[in-house]
This record gives sequence, structure tokens and C-alpha cells, in this order.
Amino acid sequence: MPLIPEEPQIHESVPGPRATPAAGRAVPTPRPVPGPRPAPRRPGTPGPNRGPAVPPSQRAAGDQARPVPPTESASSAPQLQLIPASAEGALDAADEAVDLLLDSGRAPGDILVLTTGGQHPWAAHELSFGDQSYWAQHDSGEDVFYAAAEAGRSTGRPVVVVAVNGGTDDAVARALPQAMSRAGALLIVCGDPQRINALMGAGV
Repeated sequence: MPLIPEEPQIHESVPGPRATPAAGRAVPTPRPVPGPRPAPRRPGTPGPNRGPAVPPSQRAAGDQARPVPPTESASSAPQLQLIPASAEGALDAADEAVDLLLDSGRAPGDILVLTTGGQHPWAAHELSFGDQSYWAQHDSGEDVFYAAAEAGRSTGRPVVVVAVNGGTDDAVARALPQAMSRAGALLIVCGDPQRINALMGAGV
């Protein structure tokens, strides 16, 4: 009885011709085609474990702010942002805000930090070398400068950060409008929102 060849059963799900390996040669395994790689995170950008001190919507406004020419700042009020913090945590909140500003591309010389209570540790350290060298750093305008809110010698900068870390209500009520007048583009206030709103006479 003649043998009838059976139809080959193809069970492979991959389309295309089957390659018959030659004797002694292994069939190469198909390799996946690499796809696009994710863009690397810029150094200095806060990672997922680091909570931003400034809410995203507020930080976006701060990131977009740029030094304004004198003619423009004279006719437009600076943007105002509030970072809720206790009197004990106001300095830490202000430092975090400065870090975020620098990470966003702000020049250090654009930023002035004012305190309504005790001096910032940097200011206390620099003042230990004398007033002349301390204010020389302010006048050079090359770095972030820290000063007491009542220090009338500090001049305006594009960004002013106020740490409401103490002081009487009268002192804070005087400091906030003065800080607003010194801020060219952005004023950030770190403190108790209820107290700040009451002293400013309007919501922040």
C-alpha cells in the first residue's frame, strides 16, 4: 500500500518562513528592537521622595517669574505666594523655597530672604565677622542674601522670601508691606496663614 505523506502541522504563532538550521549551526534567537529611552532627570530636581515646599501650581508661577526691568516693576505688583508653616518651621520652609527657586534656574543674586524673628543662621554667622563684610556681600548681589526684616539697608531684589519666624504682630505687619515693596517679581511668605491674612488685612 503506498504511503501518503501527511500534511505538516504548523503550531508556531510567529508568521514568516521557517528556517531550517544547517547541520552544526544554531538558529539565532530574534532580539527585541529597543524602543525610545526615557529622558534623564536633571540633576538637582527634587525626586519623588522629596515633597515640594511650594505647591506645584505656586511653584510653576515662581519658576516662570524672571527679573523684571525697573520700568516694568514700577507699574506691576509682584506675584504673591504663601507657604503654610509654623513659627518654628518658617526658616526651614524658606530654605526649601530657596532651593526650589535655584533648582528652577533662578540666579542666587536674585533672592533676598528676610526674617521677622531671630536671624537666619547664615546671617548670624556672617555678622560675626562685622557689619562691613556682611553688607559688602549684600551690595555685591552675587549670592542669596539673608537679613532681618527691619534692616532698612537691604534693597529690593526680583524675589523676596519672608520667614515669619517670630516677632510681634506690629513688627510683622510692618515687615510684610516693606517686603512687598522690595520684591520685583515674586514675594513668598512662609508662616501661619491665619496670622498673615489677618495682619495683611486680605487673603494671600
